[in-house]
Amino acid sequence: MNTSQTDRRNSSIGAQSTQEAANVGHANGQSSSSSSSGSGNMVKTFQAYLPPTNRTYSCVHCRAHLASHDELISKSFQGSQGRAYLFNSVVNVACGQAEERVLLTGLHAVADIYCECCKTPLGWKYEHAFESSQKYKEGKYIIELAHMIKENGWD
Repeated sequence: MNTSQTDRRNSSIGAQSTQEAANVGHANGQSSSSSSSGSGNMVKTFQAYLPPTNRTYSCVHCRAHLASHDELISKSFQGSQGRAYLFNSVVNVACGQAEERVLLTGLHAVADIYCECCKTPLGWKYEHAFESSQKYKEGKYIIELAHMIKENGWD
C-alpha cells in the first residue's frame, strides 16, 4: 500500500469511528443531533427531556418533548392549520426571524418556531404585541395541535 492509499484508509477509519461513536451515544439514550450551518461547521445540539412525572406535549413527527402541561396558558388559540395552544415556555424549539404579521387579534411581531430535532414548523413565538391588550402574549409560544401529541400520564 502506498502513502496516499494509507492516508485515505486512515481517514476513512477515523470517519467511521466518529460515526460509530455517535451511534453508540444514541443507543445509550444520550440524545444529540448534529446539523451543519451554512459555513460548513458542525453544530451539536442536545435534546431536552422533561421529567417523566409531568404530562408533556411532544412533536407528533419525532416525539421530541416540546412543553410541559404546567406551562400551558390557553387552549383557545387559532393557528394557520387549526386549533393551537399558548405556552409560557417550550423546549427543543428553534426560532426563525421575527416579522410583523396581522393576526386575528391585531398586529404582532412573531417568529416562526420549528422542532429542533426534525425541523417541522410548529407555530410561532410572540416577540412583540402592538396593542396593550395583547402584551401578555409577548415571549410566549403558539404550537398548533396538528403538530403535537400528549404523552406521560394523560388519562
